Amino acid sequence: MNKGILPFLFFIFSLLPAQQKPVQIAFLSDVHFQDLYGIFSDQDFKGILNPKTGKPTILRTMDSQLHSTRIFNENYFAFLKALDNIALKGIKIVAMPGDFSDDGQAYNLRGLHKILEQYHKKYGIDFYLTTGNHDPVGPFRQDAGKDDFLGEDGNPLGIYSKENMGKIKNTIITKDIAESGYLEILHELRDFGFYPKKENLFWSTPFGFQSVKNYSYEKALQSADYSQRMYEVSKGFSVPDMSYVVEPVKGIWMVAIDGNTYIPKNINENPDIPSNYKGASIGYNNVLAHKKHLIEWIKKVMQEAKANGKTVIAFTHYPMIDFNDGATNEIKKLLGEKKWQLERVPEEEVAEVFAENGLQIHFAGHMHINDTGIRKKDNKMLVNIQVPSLAAYLPAYKVLIIQSPDMIEVRTEVLNEVPNFDTLFPLYEKEYKTLEKDKNKIVWNRDILKSESYHDFMLFHLKELVRLRMIPDDWPKDFIEKAQHLNGEDLLLFILNQNQLKEKNIRSTTFRSWTFEDLLLDLYKFQSADELAKKDIPKERLHQYEILEKLYLENQSQDSFLLQLQSVFKILKLLSNGDPADHFEIDLNKQEIRKL
Repeated sequence: MNKGILPFLFFIFSLLPAQQKPVQIAFLSDVHFQDLYGIFSDQDFKGILNPKTGKPTILRTMDSQLHSTRIFNENYFAFLKALDNIALKGIKIVAMPGDFSDDGQAYNLRGLHKILEQYHKKYGIDFYLTTGNHDPVGPFRQDAGKDDFLGEDGNPLGIYSKENMGKIKNTIITKDIAESGYLEILHELRDFGFYPKKENLFWSTPFGFQSVKNYSYEKALQSADYSQRMYEVSKGFSVPDMSYVVEPVKGIWMVAIDGNTYIPKNINENPDIPSNYKGASIGYNNVLAHKKHLIEWIKKVMQEAKANGKTVIAFTHYPMIDFNDGATNEIKKLLGEKKWQLERVPEEEVAEVFAENGLQIHFAGHMHINDTGIRKKDNKMLVNIQVPSLAAYLPAYKVLIIQSPDMIEVRTEVLNEVPNFDTLFPLYEKEYKTLEKDKNKIVWNRDILKSESYHDFMLFHLKELVRLRMIPDDWPKDFIEKAQHLNGEDLLLFILNQNQLKEKNIRSTTFRSWTFEDLLLDLYKFQSADELAKKDIPKERLHQYEILEKLYLENQSQDSFLLQLQSVFKILKLLSNGDPADHFEIDLNKQEIRKL
């Protein structure tokens, strides 16, 4: 090439408009941050000494972790690993859709603030939070505590905010374990979305919503005050709402919806009594009836965004769309209406209302699952993306990549390896030895302490959770007693005899390698991880499930036990064949989702 042409070409290219980089937003939900190395402001207790690190540690027991849908301790290390990953990818915006803390205690909020501030200063990451049902457990601060911290002797330790609260004799008293209300959370975490920053291009709340044309930082700052963000949930009962919309980068509006609805238990009681409010875990079903101002606000936000060419991404703690991949009715039929957390499934009206008002993309948490839900109505589409928890199987976060106003990519980032996840194992050994002495207690499986990766640890957590809690709580006892000793071959021989097996060229002996208990665990793997669960189930078994699904769905027997098994396979089929939930793109123009 003629050397004289090069400067000319550089000049021409310099005149071309620079192509805008895609905007990336990471979503970290249900972190349930508990500060292992926290400090109480009114108490010298710093935890029990860990022989592995030489550091005092405030931790919950393994027994409590394995009876809970979340872990309390190792997620501390997973959170730091996720933030390191995000920083490495050069992502500058992180949204946290609720349950960023585990019951909003002051010492945990301080610890969270410190970490978020560190990553903001070091990597320039901006954090935008919205509240979940574990952040304010109720709208106002209330005395509380936990009786499942680990004590020096391996027995449970109670930590309470005042005397005579718990059943444990060995106790620590500190005000920092009380459950914060909105006011305390707002004061501690105001810099992470709850208040406007000067560098934000736009910020507003549902109360006195500003238009783009009339926007001013000073007005936004005034409207952010706690006193300006109250509404009547019931006559005479005013509670806070921390919803806000923010424009962190040009053209992108992030709508943080506070989906917590705290309804009074007794309307004749004093509205200032913190304990006189129901929990918010039901989610959007209560929003429709008790928080209608949010629907009107979303309508205004979407209209203003459209008029000003803004791309809107909403996030709340609670799902807007049924997250069971069409299996909800079958689960109800098999287990009953109040099992499998079915009370948390949003009514169809929720998706309809928000779609009608223009909302298209919504990220949610709460369920600790990986899932994608789609609803279309009257030429409008709403996509609900469930963000997994770092404190449950499958530990992951989501990355949203806005390629253009109409083309959005979503990627799931799984945390398989987490440095230091096994740091607390020597303390659990002490707990196990103490528990073993009490013959009346069901002891957790010590093999969890042999986990070689965070992925293995969380999979083991799910396995123990299913054994210790899900099966006893959710499943009919007589059904489990009949099914628990069966293997895959038994399930096959219930509906096909040897001649029929030969005709279909099926070797029943190959089905012996797994049990009904394996099948139930795999069912929960699919519920939690969606398509990503397939990496944790042998391929041959997946193929055998497909054979059994087909055979049981074709089976015409009216035997009650076989009908129950038929339901199990229907649920398995639906949960394992949902919409793309790993890596996919959303075409808002064509209203399509494509697996990548």
